[in-house]
Amino acid sequence: MGNTATGKTIERKRRSIAKTISWRAVGTLDTILISWIVVGNIHFAVTIGGVELFTKMALYFFHERAWNKCNYGREKEVPIEYEI
Repeated sequence: MGNTATGKTIERKRRSIAKTISWRAVGTLDTILISWIVVGNIHFAVTIGGVELFTKMALYFFHERAWNKCNYGREKEVPIEYEI
């Protein structure tokens, strides 16, 4: 969603939540695989992955929302006044 009059865009919380869940799915599978390789026990690897799934989702969500409040690296789109 964006405000076309000002050129400003905002990111809704539901988008941040969707990004959080999709990223954590990938990250958790990575953690489980690495844990399994290092420890050699799939049960222990899944336990590690299950714990970090919830802690890192919360951390990512709040990190994402904090960055959403920051304008660093954003540029406003300048509307074209006329075209020939």
